[in-house]
Amino acid sequence: MPVGLLGQKIGMTQVYNESGVLVPVTVIQAGPCSVLQVRTLERDGYEAVQIGYGDKPRRLAIRSERGHVASISSKRRKTREEAGVELLGKAGCEPKKFIKEFRTDGENCDLEVGAELTVTHLADLKFIDVIGTSKGRGFAGVMKRHNFSGQRASHGVKRVHRHGGSIGQSADPSRVMKGTKMPGRYGSVQRTVRYLEVVRLDEENNLVLVKGAIPGPNGGEVILRHSTKNRYKNQK
Repeated sequence: MPVGLLGQKIGMTQVYNESGVLVPVTVIQAGPCSVLQVRTLERDGYEAVQIGYGDKPRRLAIRSERGHVASISSKRRKTREEAGVELLGKAGCEPKKFIKEFRTDGENCDLEVGAELTVTHLADLKFIDVIGTSKGRGFAGVMKRHNFSGQRASHGVKRVHRHGGSIGQSADPSRVMKGTKMPGRYGSVQRTVRYLEVVRLDEENNLVLVKGAIPGPNGGEVILRHSTKNRYKNQK
């Protein structure tokens, strides 16, 4: 499955599996996703499939976003039509909030523009990778950001209990070493959780239940793809 799905994190819960064991799961609403463009090697220099998730209200979508998914009149379009240039097909759907491309270089992919992908696209997979953006925590100190233990709370330690301590060296090399753990921005970075087991698929409500936790807050956008960790065990 070279092309994955887009969705959003709903939350965490727990369900019983077929053996009666209680399993903690994350509920993801995956799709339906529309195929917006199909990149070809001859035209674009690489092969990929572009899909979109989540309808964006037309009043909030700019003209270029509407023209990306539907045919709208423009001077450039008329000029290209008069010149006999073959125009790209449009998906004919609403503008999308979340758009991503999946590379399909050298892999068999028969998707066409306008096709719709649902959770049934994951029916043959037992394990998937989930990509999301972790929660942003702003500027954080070393205890929260790097799990430092802090300094002692004993007599003589004055108002430096959560400080990181000394960061410098002596006369040699007389500088702070690169990569020293210090306070800074914490979170709001892309993270991939690999090899998550697909516990259940709810095709009626477009829900995917995966075992364990995934990055990001509830409502955060996520990408689901086939797991590359061990392809031989990825089939049911």
